[in-house]
Amino acid sequence: MRPEQTFTAINARRYAVAERCPPRCCVSALQPVRSGRRQAGFGLVAALFLIVIVVLVVMAMARMSLVQHGTNSLAIQQARAYQAARAGIEWSISRAVNADACDSGSLAFTGSNLAEFSVEVSCTPSGFTDADGQPVTLYRFESVAENGVAGTRPDYAYRRLSAVVER
Repeated sequence: MRPEQTFTAINARRYAVAERCPPRCCVSALQPVRSGRRQAGFGLVAALFLIVIVVLVVMAMARMSLVQHGTNSLAIQQARAYQAARAGIEWSISRAVNADACDSGSLAFTGSNLAEFSVEVSCTPSGFTDADGQPVTLYRFESVAENGVAGTRPDYAYRRLSAVVER
């Protein structure tokens, strides 16, 4: 085949003649014939794009769920540390008011939900006389509650409470 014939044969296959083309689809005498092969690949690209978007959304939701779970766990541990420290303060106040003893030491919460917390309580008495000459004793209490050592647990919690009681 000569080069002119090859070009003409390709053009004849590629372009439709105006007489063969229905009137509503032809704009010019030579219009490219559209094949379904080019558009078949677009569905695959669109499907892959949607799959990637869905996977990214699922991964983001999973990460948010993990962060939320960790935040809730820390909030619960902080509330438990507060309750353990408060129990230590109340124990010390009870001992000071009822038994007139200013005890310092540690508390153990065996058999309770606060068993993993260690509580250290300190008490410091101070004696004064008021304007009427009566003796007054001030007790300063400090309670420290923690579950383990900082940096060794991902849910480490620490609370320090203090109180002053006059007797």
